[in-house]
Amino acid sequence: MLALGKNDPPEVVTLDGRAYSFTKLLKHDFFAATAIYTSDQDKAIIKFARQASFFGIPLAWSGRLLANRECTICEVLDDMPEVPKSLGRPMPTAFAHVFIEGQHLQKGMHVPDDFFDRLAAAIDRLHARNMAYVDLEKRQNVIVSTDGKPYLIDFQISWYWPRKYGGELWPVRWLRKQFQKGDRYHLLKLRRRIRPDQLTPEELEASYRKPRAVRIHRILTAPLLTIRRALLRWIDPSKKTGERGALSE
Repeated sequence: MLALGKNDPPEVVTLDGRAYSFTKLLKHDFFAATAIYTSDQDKAIIKFARQASFFGIPLAWSGRLLANRECTICEVLDDMPEVPKSLGRPMPTAFAHVFIEGQHLQKGMHVPDDFFDRLAAAIDRLHARNMAYVDLEKRQNVIVSTDGKPYLIDFQISWYWPRKYGGELWPVRWLRKQFQKGDRYHLLKLRRRIRPDQLTPEELEASYRKPRAVRIHRILTAPLLTIRRALLRWIDPSKKTGERGALSE
């Protein structure tokens, strides 16, 4: 059921001619295995997308597709300081980026006064490139660096439809705008949970008002989420709290 089947991530990978050694497995679920790798100079995060078959059905093609897509998105955003720098593809089903020292955003965590302003500016710049992050509801996708700056990780389900493939056609533009509305709503909700003192009364009210697109998305994806959670409970029955597939400290 796991992305790499019965295999572990490789002990050594090469990125830009430099050898990186396996250090720690962070997460391993149906879709990917994510691990920290260390060289003699720095650290990297490498996500190994699905390679194993599923009940005899080959799925390595989906891993190649997902790794290629996420790598492409990060390269498009490579000049944004809030996105870890891409380190390329150590193999067809894997993608690597620079490791950010820090921790995942958590409820009750102290963050600097300008943290959410920086995060909001990053989302605005991302939107200005006709993209949407989509997965901002998950606090684990926001890293608080050791110097208190925000970083966005995991662009697996982000919206990116280039103009040359019809990205500016009306139905595609409309969908993009709905996802962008969802980003802004989830950003307000994160701020409410972490720094409610920074919200105006109007923003506080808006943080409880789900956009229509978010409500529709919940309705449409609820059955799929139920199936996914059941599968992940089967994969990782010992995981009672936190994110499925994520390893305990």
